[in-house]
Amino acid sequence: MRDEEIRHILMAAKNIVIVGLSPDETKVSNNVAKFLQSKGYKIFPVYPKENEILNCKVYRNLEQILDKIDIVVMFRKGEFADELLKSIIKKDIKTLWLQLDIVNESAKLKAEQSGINFIQNRCIKIEWQRLFDKKSN
Repeated sequence: MRDEEIRHILMAAKNIVIVGLSPDETKVSNNVAKFLQSKGYKIFPVYPKENEILNCKVYRNLEQILDKIDIVVMFRKGEFADELLKSIIKKDIKTLWLQLDIVNESAKLKAEQSGINFIQNRCIKIEWQRLFDKKSN
């Protein structure tokens, strides 16, 4: 995906689900979520345990979230993207983002066929900094 497309996705987004958001402050998912909060995004953690992470209510799955979601960021093994994509299609979410080192080519194909933006093997925090914090680089 081209930089202009990613920039547009990030500028238009308000609500971001983070699947696999760990409550552990030493984990990358927690660091990325804090960064996104600091940039004004509303975070929706999806995690199998905990009731609250980073002062946000924790959900067990996408179906429990009633707010409109703009981006789903996945911090799970690549195979999980196939299952997650079914919920994304049902909820009419426009972007699925697989974090750095997470890849799923079959999910990419299905997402593109369904008109969903699909970004993989990229960190949303690094991309945000690269595209919007150019002066600080």
